[in-house]
Amino acid sequence: MPDKERKYKFSWKDTVGADMNAARPSLGPNTRIEVYRLFQFTLRDILEQHYGTEMADTLFREAGALAGRSFFEQYLSDAKDVSSLAAKIRDSFSEFGMGIFRVEEAAPDNGHFIFTIDEDLDCSGLPDTADVICVYDEGFIQGILESFSGRGFDVREIDCWCTGSRTCRFEAKNRV
Repeated sequence: MPDKERKYKFSWKDTVGADMNAARPSLGPNTRIEVYRLFQFTLRDILEQHYGTEMADTLFREAGALAGRSFFEQYLSDAKDVSSLAAKIRDSFSEFGMGIFRVEEAAPDNGHFIFTIDEDLDCSGLPDTADVICVYDEGFIQGILESFSGRGFDVREIDCWCTGSRTCRFEAKNRV
């Protein structure tokens, strides 16, 4: 669909970066995790009903990648190397209440990383299932890595709170 026909084309400036002092002078920029999860999981449910689980996951992953690229541009773009990027991600995740981000393994020359997120916004405290569920986070991390490196990445969650791990672990591999 051509851009001029799109009603909901994402723009940081017009959505996320709106003037919160004018928009929410009393409540400010914060909300509770229940509201975030209510939005996320009802949207996922509807997408899955209409398009199936695989497509719902693909769409969430793509949205996460768009968000990760935008987040990188707003908050992380002055990172000079992998170490400073990791520190900026850790600090941003903490500041925004997204989770506790750590780098477990880093082989930047090979394009391979293992990251963990404790107290993940998407899933911490949810019931155990047999499935990893943080596909939006997969895309978010992918968008950040691709923006930083200029290379393609595949990011998949390999451990999740919902599989009993009590941390979310993501493996990122440079796309060949």
